[in-house]
Amino acid sequence: MPSAQGRSRRTFLAASTTGAAAVALGLTLPAAATATAQLPAPTDEFDTLRLKWRDLTLGTGFEATAEPYATKLAALGTSARTALATMRPATGSLWPDQPLKVPATGSANMSGSYGRLSTMAQAWAQPGTGSTGDPALIAAVGTGLDHLYTEIYNENTKAFGNWWDWQIGSSRLLLDTAVIAHDTLTTEQIGHYTAAIDHFVPDSAVASYSGTSTGANRTDLCRVLATRGVLGRSAAKIALARDALSPVFPYVTAGDGLYADGSFVQHTWIAYTGSYGEVQIDGLARLFALLAGSTWAVTDPNRQIILDSVERSYAPLIHDGLMMDCVNGRAVSRQTTDDQLMGRTIMAHIAMLALGASPAERDRWRALIKGWTDRAQTVPVLADQRLSVANLALLKAAVEAAPTAAPAPAGPRLFPAMDRAVHRGTRFAASLSMASERIAYYENGNGENLRGWHTGSGMLAWWGDGFAGDQYSDGFWPTADPYRMPATTVSRKPLADGEGGAWGAARPAVKWVGGASDGTYAAVGQHLKGLSSTLTARKSWFFVGDEIVCLGAGITARDGVPVESVVEHRNLGASGTNGFTVDGRRIPPTPGRHDTFPRAHWAHLASHGGYVFPGGGAVRALREERTGTWKAINTGGTADPVTRRYLTLWFDHGTDPTDASYAYVLLPGARQQETAARAADRDRVRVIANSASAQAISAPRLGLLAANFWTPGAAGGLAVDGPASVLVRTARRTATLSLAAPERTGAPIELTWDRPVRSVASRDPRVEVLTTGRSLRLRVTPDTFCGTVRTDVVLG
Repeated sequence: MPSAQGRSRRTFLAASTTGAAAVALGLTLPAAATATAQLPAPTDEFDTLRLKWRDLTLGTGFEATAEPYATKLAALGTSARTALATMRPATGSLWPDQPLKVPATGSANMSGSYGRLSTMAQAWAQPGTGSTGDPALIAAVGTGLDHLYTEIYNENTKAFGNWWDWQIGSSRLLLDTAVIAHDTLTTEQIGHYTAAIDHFVPDSAVASYSGTSTGANRTDLCRVLATRGVLGRSAAKIALARDALSPVFPYVTAGDGLYADGSFVQHTWIAYTGSYGEVQIDGLARLFALLAGSTWAVTDPNRQIILDSVERSYAPLIHDGLMMDCVNGRAVSRQTTDDQLMGRTIMAHIAMLALGASPAERDRWRALIKGWTDRAQTVPVLADQRLSVANLALLKAAVEAAPTAAPAPAGPRLFPAMDRAVHRGTRFAASLSMASERIAYYENGNGENLRGWHTGSGMLAWWGDGFAGDQYSDGFWPTADPYRMPATTVSRKPLADGEGGAWGAARPAVKWVGGASDGTYAAVGQHLKGLSSTLTARKSWFFVGDEIVCLGAGITARDGVPVESVVEHRNLGASGTNGFTVDGRRIPPTPGRHDTFPRAHWAHLASHGGYVFPGGGAVRALREERTGTWKAINTGGTADPVTRRYLTLWFDHGTDPTDASYAYVLLPGARQQETAARAADRDRVRVIANSASAQAISAPRLGLLAANFWTPGAAGGLAVDGPASVLVRTARRTATLSLAAPERTGAPIELTWDRPVRSVASRDPRVEVLTTGRSLRLRVTPDTFCGTVRTDVVLG
């Protein structure tokens, strides 16, 4: 049973005397903060909602004296006391290190100051902080809120700097802090704060679903309006917040929001299931929970789309508790955020959303959370001190209530609307990042992610089963070579920080990006045009069980610099000496060692995986220590040097190549002996085409034929009269043909398969059967979203 301290979210212990800090600051303690008190019982629906929001913010049902809560709460108290000791209200600042009137940083410092006040309020309200109920602390919170109101955040101030701080960042923190401190604040104080909110977040902020009022931003604005309505006892504001959520729910076909294929886009051009997607599911889960059972409950039937997004949009991109960086946008460059923290935070939001889901959904989602928690490869999820107390409590409750742990999924999952793909073998997960006229190479903005230039040029990230869970969270982003992201083809032309423009401005003028999947296998391709470069290439990835076949062709450039196709750029940690073997020859793990292999057939990196080069490939390898700083890629990071060791493997196409190509097979998690055996097994997967017009493979023992046709053409008995991605799977006397049109024009494509076919057993309505018999001819009218069209046939 939880202790009395851990059980109650309705009590706090007030200190008996005023602290020295209060005297130093000249604080007047409110009466409610000077004696042991109990929060009054709710008297109406507004009070009920306010106390519910308080619980959602602080967490419930946890044992304050147990770990990880005890350490987390103690740290919260330390942070709050530090903030209290350094708080010095003065003209133009609340803390000396956060000046409020500086045009370039004032709005961010305003949000930072509200953040410190929030920490102080939480430490006062939470048990076990060492400052629980401290009257000096809560008095300082009130003083700080009043000072920020007077100095900067009031109904007479004109916003400057970043709009987000005024409408979302500061307003959210102000309201959450005021809800926690409610019974120590006067009616006049609350009136001031709500007047400021009304000024910066008026009703008109949600009048139109456009601009900065879409997707996750719209959800945040509704969160602000709803909390303001609760704090200010305004039924109209709460109703407005509820109703303004409705445009967020439906699937979109362009711009910001959720797509039917599971994609999530924010800032029009950025794959953002993590980061902004985290904000959206967080806000919606909170608002659904807050308003459930009230006069303002969310009853829009499209609400189900949000519930469906757990399994359609979020779960496919979470691997063992981490959210794949391919959908974390510019957040990858943030020193305090990584794929592990992002994933675990989203898991907590799913746990909250489950509270209002159907019993079947709730059981499935809790099983997912338990599976992710059990398989986490770094710090145990339920001991992660970076998570809030509320999120730790949500996750612990979900894991304990889970009927079972869901196993890791297998196979591919394509997200055409955001140019992303995921594949899972039996012992790895991989993510693929591409770019087109619809999705940017990368996003930079606000001084963040300044060198993410080539992350959309076919970056293939992967995590092995049981190891390398911290491949991208252990100092990868500040130390990796930005010109050598794994699996990319890149011109070595020097690029400036933020090259191509901010907020997704850098987009290639290409359409053919995407692929086809039958749920077991997939063919994915990218027509690549280099960022600020003359580079062009055709790149394909074929997801075949426990291997990924990677092909490149038509690689041409005229930049006057070398062009490379990177096979691997593996982070070996601070002191990694993993064995590296090429064709049975062990290469010493000497930092700075550079080797060239004119005709390598296979390579293996111990504890990571293997690489096979069909027919032999001229590859180069480099062992190096790389040192960088977070500040170099994000102006908000520190300048402290970070050093990691890397193994890089690549094809050097030379300077200004014409129609160069490459081929390799990635075997994540494979042992050395397996890699050598796979290299000797030439029939397992055959490369049957690798040119600028078509790239294709066959796997005879699997009954698989897969091809990406960049132009009308033929390969392996398949022929098309237009650009297409095609998969054929045969099994005894039947076969399934799957086709997608990545260019998305909607124009019909005629497909011919040179194989006797007796009849068509089933077909998508978009398929017209032209002939069967000695060969099969189909006319497919694909959709404009790169959906896969399926036809099942009986073989002759």
